[in-house]
Parts: sequence; C-alpha cells; structure tokens
Amino acid sequence: MKTLVTANQKGGVGKTSTLVHLAFDFVERGLRVVVIDIDTQANASYTLQNFKADCLASDLFSQNGPASKSRFASLSGNPVLIGSGALLADLERKTLTEVAPIFKSNLEALSDCGFDMCLIDTPPSLGVGLAAALFAADFVLSPIELEVYSIQGIKLMVTTISNMRKANPKLKFLGMVPSKVDARNPRHGQHLKVLHTAYKDLMIPTVVGLRSSIADALATGVPVWKIKKTAARKATKEVRALASYVYQQMEMQS
Repeated sequence: MKTLVTANQKGGVGKTSTLVHLAFDFVERGLRVVVIDIDTQANASYTLQNFKADCLASDLFSQNGPASKSRFASLSGNPVLIGSGALLADLERKTLTEVAPIFKSNLEALSDCGFDMCLIDTPPSLGVGLAAALFAADFVLSPIELEVYSIQGIKLMVTTISNMRKANPKLKFLGMVPSKVDARNPRHGQHLKVLHTAYKDLMIPTVVGLRSSIADALATGVPVWKIKKTAARKATKEVRALASYVYQQMEMQS
C-alpha cells in the first residue's frame, strides 16, 4: 500500500476536493482505496459518507484502536472511508512521539488487509495530526490557491515537509497544484508566474480551475465526471489530468 497526504496549512484551497477526486479516479483504475479523514472539519467524511467504515480516524491514533488485521479485514466497499470525529481534537494535547508510531502501525495493518492506496486528508494547521500523517506517508501533495494569504504560507509548508523528511526519509513531495484558478483573473495569472519562478521544481504541470461543477460534485458525493452538465467537462479534464500525473509519479500498478 502506498500512502498519499494532501496538506496545506491554509483552509479552503481545494485540499479535500483534490483528495476525494483522486480516490474516485484510483478506484476506477482498479485500486482498492482507503481514505482517512483526520481533519475535524470532516469535509471528506461528508462527501464520502456512503463509504463510511465502522471505525473512526481517531481510533488510528489510539493504542486501543483497530490495529489488527481482523478488524480491518472486515472493511468492505471501495473506496472505504475512515471518517473524522470529535475525538481528533484531542490529538493536539498529545506529542508527535506519542501518536506517530501508533498511527504508522495502524497503516501497516491496513496495508496487510489488501488496500493498494491510502489517501489522508489533513487539517489546515501545522499540528500533531498533520505531522503524524507526514511521518507515516510515502507522498505528500499540496493544493494551493492563487491568493495572497495562501501564497504567504507556502514557504512554511515547504519547510515543514522538508523537516519531516528527516524523520521520514521515504517521504516524497510531489509538489504544489494550483487549485480554484480563475483564468480571467489577472491576479491569479500573476501569482502563478511568481510561483513558477520561485518554486519551478515544485510546481505540478497542471492546474484545476475555479469550477462550480466541482462544488456540485462534492455536495452530492460523486466525482465531477458524474455531473450531467456541459460545464463539468472542463473540470473533468483538469481533475483527470491531475490524477494521471499523481498516479504516474507514485508508480502505481492496477
């Protein structure tokens, strides 16, 4: 099983939208996918509620959690959602040393139960939950919005990932993907050029536009290619291109 984290300390940048669409795309490629939502906002849990398992993400950080094959072997469906919950707030009262090994052990148990891909949605803050996810992951992807507040936080996000690679040398930063891009907005175009100049080796060669059809898809629990609107075609093309890029970079085989 390979594990991918979507991460950004700024909320509302398309992080959950990206993760949910990767999950749906990877399932269609023949992979068995588990999604873990450790964001207390629970947006991924809402969109994927029809795939909810009988355990919660907070269980994966507890020594009393479902850390055995027998528990995970009963998980059915594809994708499978291990959803968010109120107890995740307790994570920030603990240390990374306490929770990271437990979380990593639970991911290994999931891997032993036949999952090919684990996708982890993280909170928009540089706390214990995000750090534990990065400690256990193989890959990290950072959706970004082309607005000044989002861009201001990029350096900190890149530094955080770089520092975590010291504890987890296998962690690979796939890069940043511009999300909610408005091609008619000159400011977005200017910011995109700035990012490609400052972080040219870290920019994914595709963007996802500001598309109402993506919001429609998230609200109804389906991928955007299931939305029966002409406007969804462009969004589908962009999202599929991103999924193909990530799939190739992770060297997945269905």
